[in-house]
Amino acid sequence: MKIIKLSDANEEFRNYLKGNKNSSATIVAYGKDVEQLVTFLNELKKNHIHEVDKEDIDAFLASMSKNGYTAKSISRKLNSTRTFYRFLKINEYITDDPSLLVDHPQYHLAPPRILTPTEYRALRDAAQNDARMYAIIEILLQTGIRIGELAALKMEDVKKDSLHIPAVEKHEERDVPLNARSREALRRYLEIRPKIESGPLFVTKSGKSFLVRNIRTAIERYFRIAEIKNAKVNDLRHTFVAHHLRHGISLVLLSKLLGHKRLSTTERYLDFVPDRAKETAIMSEL
Repeated sequence: MKIIKLSDANEEFRNYLKGNKNSSATIVAYGKDVEQLVTFLNELKKNHIHEVDKEDIDAFLASMSKNGYTAKSISRKLNSTRTFYRFLKINEYITDDPSLLVDHPQYHLAPPRILTPTEYRALRDAAQNDARMYAIIEILLQTGIRIGELAALKMEDVKKDSLHIPAVEKHEERDVPLNARSREALRRYLEIRPKIESGPLFVTKSGKSFLVRNIRTAIERYFRIAEIKNAKVNDLRHTFVAHHLRHGISLVLLSKLLGHKRLSTTERYLDFVPDRAKETAIMSEL
């Protein structure tokens, strides 16, 4: 076993995350969680990683609870801690992993927010006169791609009847079909898009990339205009999943369209769409 200070271990872990092609969100989240852990352990006068035991990690999670963190957030911090300890063990900085002795707090996942037909009609109506945002909303709703994948699209990714989704961070590349609605919305947008032949598909008026945070802000603005309460951008993806499950699409095919690594990720939606045959007539206009 090699001896290492907590601060040095934390720095090496950050470099490991960056070099392992993790998403920027993962690097930020894990980095923040482990930074909080290290700060807490330093307050306990623990300077080296081998000095830390199960009781110290329990105390850290208890302090998070006392400071108002939810059980879900605390569970995520334990996941970050276990990832940190796996890194330490691989690099022979520890022989035993005390994080495995700590139990996750119990919590229930909230069901995904699925837009009703009235809601997604209202959202379309709200963005009708904004060709760029209308196309963005329509593509997210009709293809189920992630907002990061949409922001990464290039002009050359637009095919006649499909979109090529490049590999973004750890998500594999794939092709997703475009239906008539999304093709028409995209055609309208391309008519007013700044005349730049290559580069990002969705750009600002000056031709610069339309960034994820700005896309998210714009969609949330149209949620407010449409008076859709408690909705987030990812709910467009949830709605896509629910629609296709109700139409009886193969789970394997749907999982591939969504870019899920595990079929179980797709299967969890079945709990929220118990009767896949119901509402077909209502949802057919999607």
